[in-house]
Amino acid sequence: MPSHAHHPTTEPRTESSGPRPGSDDPLQRERSHLAASRSALRAMRADAEALNIADVTANWVNAEVLQGEIDARIKALADLSHTPLFFGRLDYLHAPGLELAEGAVGENFYIGRRHVHDADGDPMVIDWRAPVSQPFYRASKKDPMDLKLRRRFGYTGGELTAYEDEHLTDPTEAARTSALLQSEIERPRVGPMRDIVATIQPEQDEIVRAGIGGSVCVQGAPGTGKTAVGLHRVAYLLYAHRERLARSGTLVIGPNRSFLHYIEQVLPALGELEVKQATVDDLVGHVEVSATDEAAAATVKGDARMAEVLRRAVRSHITMPQEPCVVVRGSRRWRVPAYELEEIVQELRDREIRYGAAREALPQRIAHAVLVRMEQAGEAPDDRVQDAVARNAAVKAAVKAVWPPVDPAKLVLRLLGDAEFLAGQAEGILTPEEQKTILWTRPARSVKSAKWSSADAVLIDEAMDLVARTPSLGHVVLDEAQDLSPMQYRAVGRRCTTGSATILGDIAQGTTPWATDTWEEALTHLGKPGSAVEELTQGFRVPREVIAYASRLLPAIAPDLTEATSIRESAGDFEIRTVEPADLTAATLTACDNALAKEGSIGLIAAEARIPALRTALEAAGVSCLAPGEETSAEARLTLVPATLAKGLEYDYVVLDEPAAIVDGEPDERTGLRRLYVCLTRPVSGLTVVHAAPLPKQLADR
Repeated sequence: MPSHAHHPTTEPRTESSGPRPGSDDPLQRERSHLAASRSALRAMRADAEALNIADVTANWVNAEVLQGEIDARIKALADLSHTPLFFGRLDYLHAPGLELAEGAVGENFYIGRRHVHDADGDPMVIDWRAPVSQPFYRASKKDPMDLKLRRRFGYTGGELTAYEDEHLTDPTEAARTSALLQSEIERPRVGPMRDIVATIQPEQDEIVRAGIGGSVCVQGAPGTGKTAVGLHRVAYLLYAHRERLARSGTLVIGPNRSFLHYIEQVLPALGELEVKQATVDDLVGHVEVSATDEAAAATVKGDARMAEVLRRAVRSHITMPQEPCVVVRGSRRWRVPAYELEEIVQELRDREIRYGAAREALPQRIAHAVLVRMEQAGEAPDDRVQDAVARNAAVKAAVKAVWPPVDPAKLVLRLLGDAEFLAGQAEGILTPEEQKTILWTRPARSVKSAKWSSADAVLIDEAMDLVARTPSLGHVVLDEAQDLSPMQYRAVGRRCTTGSATILGDIAQGTTPWATDTWEEALTHLGKPGSAVEELTQGFRVPREVIAYASRLLPAIAPDLTEATSIRESAGDFEIRTVEPADLTAATLTACDNALAKEGSIGLIAAEARIPALRTALEAAGVSCLAPGEETSAEARLTLVPATLAKGLEYDYVVLDEPAAIVDGEPDERTGLRRLYVCLTRPVSGLTVVHAAPLPKQLADR
């Protein structure tokens, strides 16, 4: 979400405060433009629906592809009744060049989520990503960017009800916070995550519009909008480099399915329908995961040193030839001696190319050695002869003997189940104690019968890349990146080796034992060392009192980070209730009832161990509750959230049950306090903490 909103402004004009409808009524004129723009959008959609491709496609394959593109275009042109078609207007002092204005001529431009043009092709709404729209986000009194006026619009249920002007070149106009901007920021959050296209702030816009050539890491405190910035960056890159990314693809990676469901409507609302979403587990889902590692084992398996262990394990299958290779063709026998075969194998090993690629090259190298002998004997073999020799049974047998195929899953199965094999590959890399930590107590008989963990699946993915290159995408957004292990970073990095990445996270919210300590380290594992690291510290989602309270934990969980601040106009509701242990559940339900009496969504966040009791109590009280990721509505506004799934989610009001239980539910205190920091920073309007056990000492009154 946006991080601050300090702009010169006048009070918003509304139906009650503005002039009465008529030819001189600005509000009425803007409503007329909105109606005309919606009509033009419907016409654009009708034109797309009326396209007849019967005479322009050569075959059914082309017809299917073209029809798919038309269908996507029609879907993108849908008019969402409750989504404002435009949210701002720019009045330039001078007419921008044609290349800036997408073909427009004139000084006034309406800024919205998508481009809309009239029957003559003249723009009625300019896409927020177009260069001419940039001053909407960056212009200021100090740098007006050739604007004389920036107008913001207020909507209620899709209807334009207010406007607010900033006269950027008027020296008499005082600087004040935008009332409409603040209203949009603080609007209750029932339903999935919204886009922030109307409220992007200058420092966020710089990240959104950063070039595709480099990767960007965003360290963002709670409420600074890092997730929204990442999603809007995808939308911008698709606008600026559509053909390139259409070929190479884009991917958004989130921490879990609940989070992905929460954000899934943001890009479609901006007209982008083709971006794929996945978790890291989805990326490496080569085997069925049915087990959970102890923290110590998962930490070792996730260590970057495992990459070298796996590389050794894969290469251990290569053996130097002991026998010559004899190829029979017709009446002739062609002999390649063992020492020459050894030279060929050694040369391929030294090149450090992938195991599978080298294995495919080996028969051709042996065949070439045979062809040299044929030419020395006076024959004139061509490429077809070389291919035939490469397929010869003797050559195939030689290749199988010295460079056998490797099944990545079977390799990891052996590595984790065979102590002697693991010791051989991990010598000098992992200590004996670390080797013992990751060894299975009961080795599995087969890949299918093995009880794989998430960390095991990442190891298999690494082994697969050692055998054959993983395809690379054009751009990858990695959210909540602080929680990944080095091996998980490598798995993500493989997906964007030839593309760029946007890395989003908060070191203070790292809630895994292997969470990264520095972004420089994470970027190195991702294969993006030296990428720019931008820090967002000004938030507006979390109320001031709440973020100040949660920040008491920072010295213990992330001492090097700048303390987050909030520019929210309202302080928000904040209360700490201390109760007797026997009254804890009842007091928590009372806090939920109080929150439900207000407008907006409610998140009841608790330790995993407390969830069953709270669910039972809610059911007994007749209070329906949703699971994380399920969409809230006016009828169902309370979500019961395990602390482990709270990350990335937000609610208007949060009831936090028993903080000590949340801390105690993690394997170590630092991780527990980080988990608590995440939970404390989920509210938008108010937080009630209910506890019976003593609060962590870091939260004690100072």
